[in-house]
Amino acid sequence: MKARLFDALRKALTDRRPVALVTDLGSGLQTLVDADGRQQGEVGLEEEFLPQVLDAIRQDRRGIVEFYEGRFFINVFPPPNRLLIVGAVHLAQALVPAARMAGFDVTVIDPRAAFATPERFPDTVLVTEWPDEAITALRPDACTAVVVLSHDPKFDDPALTAALASDAFYIGALGGRRNAAARRERLGRQGVDTAQLARIHGPVGLDIGAVTPAEIALSILADIVLALRGPKWKAE
Repeated sequence: MKARLFDALRKALTDRRPVALVTDLGSGLQTLVDADGRQQGEVGLEEEFLPQVLDAIRQDRRGIVEFYEGRFFINVFPPPNRLLIVGAVHLAQALVPAARMAGFDVTVIDPRAAFATPERFPDTVLVTEWPDEAITALRPDACTAVVVLSHDPKFDDPALTAALASDAFYIGALGGRRNAAARRERLGRQGVDTAQLARIHGPVGLDIGAVTPAEIALSILADIVLALRGPKWKAE
């Protein structure tokens, strides 16, 4: 049974599905629970206890929980954090290694095969499909950030429209304030509503006075981490 649980956990991580492994500290029996409440393992959890497990999955919270006479350890396994970068530009070359050091799985999207090359982005997943098609296929989830760096509306706008239709926790686009305003106007004319437009971080990155590609990459990564960790940090 332990091997079956391990295989199920590994498959969930491969499929980018958050799960919790619940261990009964009295008996040592374990149960795997997904975000929809489906269970598999050595023992079934009581229905009254399940909401606590689901809440732990949503909040990515681990720890010991007491329920009636029992004590359980809930260990949550969220999907790895992921960054999708649209535009294989010089700035992306600085952002990729920085994001990787911060623990993100990074994918670079650019239909221009001359830009998205292994020489420019070693050990990086490269996708040369059109940005909106690539993003739709990659299915950004609540552990995914999308950053659009191409600075070209024919790439930026479709990519942002696809990202806004997803659960991505962060969506950012390169460009100054005037460029960002023009982008919002274009997307608005295409039917993107005001609430969705407000999700776009543009100009992308924290305002730290960044000038060089490395500094701009740092400002973008800091803004992404703030979006990922900030609310939890404030709550504590």
